[in-house]
Amino acid sequence: MIRRVAESDVAAVVKLVHELAEYERSAHECRLTDEQLRAALFAEHPALFGHVAEVDGEVVGFALWFLNFSTWRGTHGIYLEDLYVRPEMRGSGLGKALLTELARECVERGYHRLEWWVLDWNEPSIGFYKSLGAVPMDEWTVFRMTDDALAALGQS
Repeated sequence: MIRRVAESDVAAVVKLVHELAEYERSAHECRLTDEQLRAALFAEHPALFGHVAEVDGEVVGFALWFLNFSTWRGTHGIYLEDLYVRPEMRGSGLGKALLTELARECVERGYHRLEWWVLDWNEPSIGFYKSLGAVPMDEWTVFRMTDDALAALGQS
């Protein structure tokens, strides 16, 4: 079953986020806490949204997303921050079901894009996304600023 994330799902989703960070070889960078995720998802005006995949009453996957905006299309879109399904549940259709729900959100709201990043080495996910009709944006380079560089620029 795919459904909107509930406040009672927060601890399970945080655990899955940490599993994802380990899978992506970045466990040392993952600092997400239950309190942070609860505040982001359930604020008065949340900027983060989510869905979970539930099997036999257990949350085994999730999609966390937020709105972006295309100045070229003139509409919002969905940026998928993270999609994760426990390894033992992969191949069961839950990943596709989560993405289908996000595509449905886009269609129903008049959004024209559903976007996300995938690590270059993650061939199973790349193949899966391509099988759904997703297209890699190879001509774009992702930039990021964090920690000291972000603080330095913000204080200049």
